[in-house]
Amino acid sequence: MANIISDETIEYVGILAKLELSPEEKEQAKKDMGNMLDYIDMLNGLDTEGVEPMSHVFPVHNVFREDVVTNGDGHDATLANAPAQKDDAFKVPKTVE
Repeated sequence: MANIISDETIEYVGILAKLELSPEEKEQAKKDMGNMLDYIDMLNGLDTEGVEPMSHVFPVHNVFREDVVTNGDGHDATLANAPAQKDDAFKVPKTVE
């Protein structure tokens, strides 16, 4: 199969990824990209007849629960500890003039 990646493609990908590659890194990137494309070509050649499409390898279920209050917020117990209260809130000294 041997997908051959051009120097222009590597330059373009480098610009898109905002990478400055040395000549050695460009050559390695060309080899790596070619290997990836060869592997994709090999996967495209596999017989997938009768294989059910899936989005995850493992079964995924909705893990969210209903948003139901089960224990309350303890508002009254919290305010019971306040030295001063006003309108169901802590009353504190003014800090800014």
